[in-house]
Amino acid sequence: MTTLRNIAIIAHVDHGKTTLVDALLRQSGAFRDNQRVEERAMDSNDLEKERGITILAKCTSVDWQGVRINIVDTPGHADFGGEVERILSMVDGVLLLVDAAEGPLPQTKFVLGKALALGLRPIVVINKVDRPDARAYEVHDEIFDLFANLGANEDQLDFPTLYASGRSGWAVTELEEIEGGTEGKTLQPLFQLIHDHVPAPERVLDAPFTMLATTLEYDPYLGRVLTGRIMTGRARVNMPIKALSHDGKLLEQGRASKLLSFRGLARVPVEEVEAGDIIALAGITKATVADTLCAIEVETPLAALPIDPPTLAMTFSVNDSPLAGLEGDKLTSRVIAARLARESEGNVAIRIRETEDKDAFEVAGRGELQLGVLIEVMRREGFELSISRPRVLFQTDENGQRLEPIEEVVVDVDEEFSGVVVEKMALRKAEMTEMKPSGGGKTRLVFLAPSRGLIGYHGEFLTDTRGTGIMNRLFHSYGPYRGTIEGRREGVLIANGTGDAVAYALFNLQDRGPMFIEPGTKVYEGMIVGEHNRGNDLDVNVLKGKQLTNIRAAGKDEAIRLVPPVRMSLEQALAYIQDDELVEVTPKSIRLRKRWLDPNERKRRSRSAAA
Repeated sequence: MTTLRNIAIIAHVDHGKTTLVDALLRQSGAFRDNQRVEERAMDSNDLEKERGITILAKCTSVDWQGVRINIVDTPGHADFGGEVERILSMVDGVLLLVDAAEGPLPQTKFVLGKALALGLRPIVVINKVDRPDARAYEVHDEIFDLFANLGANEDQLDFPTLYASGRSGWAVTELEEIEGGTEGKTLQPLFQLIHDHVPAPERVLDAPFTMLATTLEYDPYLGRVLTGRIMTGRARVNMPIKALSHDGKLLEQGRASKLLSFRGLARVPVEEVEAGDIIALAGITKATVADTLCAIEVETPLAALPIDPPTLAMTFSVNDSPLAGLEGDKLTSRVIAARLARESEGNVAIRIRETEDKDAFEVAGRGELQLGVLIEVMRREGFELSISRPRVLFQTDENGQRLEPIEEVVVDVDEEFSGVVVEKMALRKAEMTEMKPSGGGKTRLVFLAPSRGLIGYHGEFLTDTRGTGIMNRLFHSYGPYRGTIEGRREGVLIANGTGDAVAYALFNLQDRGPMFIEPGTKVYEGMIVGEHNRGNDLDVNVLKGKQLTNIRAAGKDEAIRLVPPVRMSLEQALAYIQDDELVEVTPKSIRLRKRWLDPNERKRRSRSAAA
């Protein structure tokens, strides 16, 4: 068995984590010289490539001078933190990657806090030191302060640091080394540091086989594939194994039909694996994440980390609009329930509950992004859904006081926009805890804000800061309820008939507010077609054509010039709607609609709510 090192790479979104893994794979010889490899090879699914973020934790390995280094790429966004917490139990060290200009940001803090609590000793890599606005030494001091604030022990505070450029593929121990240029520099110092600093995994070979499942995926040929680290013993292909739940109940017995070890980006079948290695195992049909896979004689399950509770919920229901079934092929509540159940098995950070009316499901998760990604994946699979406005999950303390989730919000804005951001955050019941210059004419503002107030704020924030502001959020704690928060101030324009929208009608409605549709768009009664520039909702006719006669007018007709419609992404649509509205999601369209399509039903409901 070769020498092993197991390490997780943790970083905030966009700090260059996946690019650094690409460089490690290239320099370790994992790719042939002439092999065509996509950029950011670890971001393997379409959504990760489009958004430029890591959503799923993935394993890879590199061989360096007789040492096999298993590398786990973790998500950088706290919404996918359920992945991170389990992954850290597989590794013996962490590599903390921080941008040399931006410094440590909330998601860095989130994952690092988990790693320090487990007693892992981090290696710090300050990345992108070749940026013109890099401030590597200041960032190093900020990282030290962050470690101290998170309660790091003396061993953890004595962390080794490298300065690197993941995109260019080099790392140095001192910045002075690159004053004469970076010619001939590689990532060898990083490989050496991982070898020297990260402890080898404990190899308990004389005990029965045990392994904690940390990720689950489906393979069309192998079925359920569970990935995890072997804690004790050895496993061989076709050996009898069993699965125990976290409380010790026997889930099933079976055989290890396939053992897969990670080699570069590939998973290679192997005959035997030993304690300390990270492997994927097939052959089990019921076990899921956080369950223990073990030899038949083992009776006690391995301890699994508790997962932070969900803070946000949405209702996924059957699409019952007049256009249902035209674009998707998965429409029924039975199919939606089966898909959500499959998702909850592999993604332990979400919870699913059937509602009383049986055709809707409450899906609770960590944040809008996590649930938005799930909806996006489902619509690409052919599902049609109606989604409600996100709502936060409240708790009650022992004194009966209502508690709500509070988030830490770190905002970097140009100084001229800091006033409007502070004002808007105050309206959303946020409390400012810190304000300091962050270099380059920017100000860093730190708030503690209720999650309720932040739903739908991001688009408004980008408008207020002319697209230059950066906002990062992280769940902080549950705190006392902060009172009512004013919602959207504008009403909406609602179609009062079914058919294709007409340019002449849209032209006459432009003065009422911005439109969400263009000529030729199929609309139905109760569908939201635009925003009203006043506070009330307005039923409008978008099907009305021009009255044509055989009498010529003295003046020529005005040319119809339409303002381009407002196009909303899925997350923007979910944040925009109110409690009496839904987002209709199909494989080709995202439409906004009223929950009750009939205008008389809407009036009746609003009167009873007011009473």
